[in-house]
Amino acid sequence: MPAYIQPESANTQQTFPSDLLKGKVAFVTGGSSGICKQQTLALMQHGANAFIIGRNLEKAQKAASEMSNETGNTCIGYSCDVRNPQSVSQAVEQAIKDFGRLDVVICGAAGNFLAPISAMSANAFKTVIDIDLLGTYNTIKATMPHLRKSRGVYIHITATLHERATPLQVHVSAAKAGVEAISNVLAIEEGINGIRSNCIAPGPIRGTEGMKKLSYKGTTSEKSSPLGRWGTFTDINNLTLFLVSDAANFLNGQVFRVDGGERHVQPTNDYPNNLIEFQTLIKNGLIENREASKQRQAKL
Repeated sequence: MPAYIQPESANTQQTFPSDLLKGKVAFVTGGSSGICKQQTLALMQHGANAFIIGRNLEKAQKAASEMSNETGNTCIGYSCDVRNPQSVSQAVEQAIKDFGRLDVVICGAAGNFLAPISAMSANAFKTVIDIDLLGTYNTIKATMPHLRKSRGVYIHITATLHERATPLQVHVSAAKAGVEAISNVLAIEEGINGIRSNCIAPGPIRGTEGMKKLSYKGTTSEKSSPLGRWGTFTDINNLTLFLVSDAANFLNGQVFRVDGGERHVQPTNDYPNNLIEFQTLIKNGLIENREASKQRQAKL
């Protein structure tokens, strides 16, 4: 057992006023599930309306309906492929028709799977780059004119994987490092127009699909965190609310890592045994070899 377990953070409704974002509109890619859905819900709980996009229309509309019913504010779900600039532009046009403005843009659409370089096809690598990196660029391009008008805020969801080499995650590491670079350039180019751009880089967050995949065979443990626990959606939401509020008006071009300090601890992921075991599973046909398989449809 760790020597100390940090208490879980107070929820946003205890921390921020309920009308913090009254009259504001958030545009969220990947808002149908996971971290971005929870961020959207938190924004709506504090007065914002939201427009969420995802590849699956039924899933996006279901999530939007759930959040509207829970908060009493309006959320609209829309089908969009962030890899396609025209598709993103159409989504933004619809959001403007529905709400008339955009104040917050969260770029969170992402794809992921586990695979070593030796078993990953160029198409599989490109798919994640296209969703995470190109998708972020397309979203910025389509929303920028509207954020200039509102002097709005971009939040990009990245990761901590690329800060120290993470086996089986070269595609995501490359994509998220690129997103952080885009955010930094955006911050200095558009700061003069009143736009702020920052990244939230989640570490191990309890309940996410990424955590389920990366805690392979239990080798990633809450004991590895200096604070004795994994992060929660609430930890992400509190930072999100802060970054879009006037309290963060001078924060621009930053990467905020929500990992409890875990990245400063020596890796305890059973390297190289976990990698060798994974490659053995591929060799024995128990895990799909992405070099030989068709391009996997990305899940947003």
